[in-house]
Amino acid sequence: MVTHGKINFPWWTLQDLEDLEYVNEPFNDPDSLALWKSLGYTQTTFTGDLYDMRKTELYWISKFKRIDACMHLKNVSWAFYRMKPGTTLPKHSDTYKRFVQIHNIDNIDNIQRTVVFLEDWQSGHYFEINNTPIINWKKGQTVTWRGGTEHLAANVGMTNRYTLQITGIA
Repeated sequence: MVTHGKINFPWWTLQDLEDLEYVNEPFNDPDSLALWKSLGYTQTTFTGDLYDMRKTELYWISKFKRIDACMHLKNVSWAFYRMKPGTTLPKHSDTYKRFVQIHNIDNIDNIQRTVVFLEDWQSGHYFEINNTPIINWKKGQTVTWRGGTEHLAANVGMTNRYTLQITGIA
């Protein structure tokens, strides 16, 4: 099941997002990578760049813990995600590999993920979940799902695309 929500008073700025020290980590599902390559995807990187809870939690980041997407979860983790222009992440289901290892989880159906759109939608920024496209979002809008729900993301625009992923046990 997919639900939609909104953070009513967004407090972060574009400068806050740009100032984070992002790193790029490879996509962690070799089966999906092999499928995408067999379909003709030629890029070498399939993920955006992350700034996650292994890094310093800045004062403005800690406020996210008080939003509805976090309040009813156990073992909450967060990751800011920057997709540069030209980045595509084809249809996939999250494996939650690191989260599963850290929290010793045997059933990903209990894992909930929320994506927070950190800026208003811009041309070329795209998100799709359960074969339903999402565009024209506003800063602070959220999309939440559980387990292996299929989704994809892309930035075929001219500006970076910023989101926050909040993950926890429902």
